[in-house]
Amino acid sequence: MSSYANGMLFVASDIGPADEADFNRWYDREHIEERVRMEGVISAARYKAIDGKPRHLALYWADSTEVFASPAYARAFVNQSEWSLKTLPLMTHPYRRIGNVEASVGQGSGAYITVLPLLEDLERQDVTDICEQVGQHLATDDTFVRSYVIFPIDELSKSLPQEDLTTRTMRPLFIIESSDPVANGSAMRLASAALPAVLQDAARYALSWKLASSELLS
Repeated sequence: MSSYANGMLFVASDIGPADEADFNRWYDREHIEERVRMEGVISAARYKAIDGKPRHLALYWADSTEVFASPAYARAFVNQSEWSLKTLPLMTHPYRRIGNVEASVGQGSGAYITVLPLLEDLERQDVTDICEQVGQHLATDDTFVRSYVIFPIDELSKSLPQEDLTTRTMRPLFIIESSDPVANGSAMRLASAALPAVLQDAARYALSWKLASSELLS
């Protein structure tokens, strides 16, 4: 992962069993590539939950959050494809956040990741500092790949159709990427004890597939 990538779109959701096959085809055959083709988007990856929820997660890395504030992205968000217009309302418990990536420790992408939502209304610099400290501690494990915290931006994080706006928050998200599932679980527990978070809010995911802009066919 490029060191200058510091913008992220985070989308998590569930989907009904009857709709899951088409949902996966939409993501894998249309939506991921559409977004990665946008200027400034570096890569996108899909994950499936192995512990916690929602079941599906997609992470989109970009040069900066300005990519998601651009006129081109706004047009794409408003002018969705027919397949997208059919699929988006079927997503349940959707969670869409766009934010800055900070306190990054390590490099690359891991096969297993933890998503640990932190408490709201904390001093941003304090959160950044402690997340970096935790990342440095976790990095002593050979299976550690990377950690970072996402600070969502409310005005950019437009909700998806079925998001419950009464419970909507802009909690920072601490991400741990690992090469081993067991070690990733241990890292999650260590991080939750050191950070302002609640362990029951965490979820762990396994990588399904990833597409980088450099891999796109013309």
